[in-house]
Amino acid sequence: MKKTFKLQDLDCANCAAKMERAICEIEGVESASINFLAQKLSITAPDERLEEIMNEAVRRCKRIEPGCAIVR
Repeated sequence: MKKTFKLQDLDCANCAAKMERAICEIEGVESASINFLAQKLSITAPDERLEEIMNEAVRRCKRIEPGCAIVR
């Protein structure tokens, strides 16, 4: 299922690209994209693993851009 989440305090386009690549590498993620200007994350993953995948996405994003938050 495809879900879209709001990103807060994402200040760097390069960091957004790094975050997108890191999320795409999570096992179970079919696709992920970050729209830097709209401050949105779109992710496609199986419903039954979405919570686990999002927890890992938050961890990876915090390592790249500590001030950024994914609003669920």
